[in-house]
Amino acid sequence: MSDNHRKVIVIGSGPAGLTAALYTARANLAPLVFEGIQPGGQLTITTEVENYPGFEQGIQGPELMDVMRKQAQRFGAECVFKEVTEVDFSKRPFTVKSNNEIYTADSVIISTGASAKLLNLESESKFMGYGVSACATCDGFFFRDLKIMVVGGGDTAMEEANYLTRFASEVTVIHRREEFRASKIMLERAEKNPKIKFMTNAVITEIKGTEEGHKKAVTSAIIKNTVDGTEKEVQVDGIFIAIGHKPNTDLFGDMLDKDETGYLLTKPGSTYTNIEGVFAAGDVTDKTYRQAITAAGSGCQAAIDAERWLEANELG
Repeated sequence: MSDNHRKVIVIGSGPAGLTAALYTARANLAPLVFEGIQPGGQLTITTEVENYPGFEQGIQGPELMDVMRKQAQRFGAECVFKEVTEVDFSKRPFTVKSNNEIYTADSVIISTGASAKLLNLESESKFMGYGVSACATCDGFFFRDLKIMVVGGGDTAMEEANYLTRFASEVTVIHRREEFRASKIMLERAEKNPKIKFMTNAVITEIKGTEEGHKKAVTSAIIKNTVDGTEKEVQVDGIFIAIGHKPNTDLFGDMLDKDETGYLLTKPGSTYTNIEGVFAAGDVTDKTYRQAITAAGSGCQAAIDAERWLEANELG
C-alpha cells in the first residue's frame, strides 16, 4: 500500500470527528483526520460553552476543540488542515481525494456536521457569538432578563422561542410571511406563552451593536416590512436564527442513503451507513439533538464500530 493509505480516515473535525479520532488512535489504528474548511466545526463560532461536562467554569468553543485535537494527536491521530473534495466508496480500499492528493482507507468515519442556515448579512457574521446565535440550548442562558428575537416560522423557531422564555424577559418571533409553517400544536404553544410576541411579514436587514473588542454586543435590528417596504429600528439584546440546518453531505452524492433533507441514514442502533466500512457520526446524522456532547458520544460509537468491523474483516 502507498504511504497515503490508512486503516481509518475521519472526514470532519468537530466533536464527533475528534472523538472518533481519539478512540481509533487509542486502538492503534493511526487515523488520519481531514479537518476541512472549518477546523473544529460549529463550536469554533461559539464563544462560551458552559454545558460540556468536565468544564465547571465553562470553556471557549475554539479552546475546547483545540484540547480535543491535542488529546487525539497525543495517541497518534494525524490531523491535516485539508478539505476532502471527492470520495469513491464503490471499491476497496476506499478513495479519498483532497484536490490533487489521493488517499486510500480501509474504513471511513464521516463527521462532516451540519451548517445552520443563516441570513447571510455582513452584520450577522460580525456579531455571531456576540449576541447572534443559531442554538438556543447552547446560548440561551446568557440572555437572562434580556430582549430576544427569534427568526423563523417553523417548528424549530417555535421550540426555540418557547425555550428562550426561560431566560429572556421578552421573545419576539420574526417571520417573513403572514402564515407560519410550524405545526398547529407548536404554534399554539408559542401563542399561549405570555412572553412571546410575533412580528409577521418582517425580515431583518441589518444588525447593529457596539464593537469594542470583548464588549462587542448586539443592541438593535433594522426590521423591514415585506409588504410595504418600510423599515424601523427595534432595540434587542440577542438574535437567534432558527430557519433550519443543512447537513454537509453534498460531497457524497448518491453513494450513501440519506433522508429527504439530506441527513445520512445509519442502521438502527449503530453508526453503520449502507456501505460496509463507512460510518457516520455527529450532526451529519442528527437533526434532533445537535449538541457537542451527543456528537462526541456518536463519534465514540463510530470509532468502536469501525474498530470492530476492521477486526472482523482482518483489516485491524
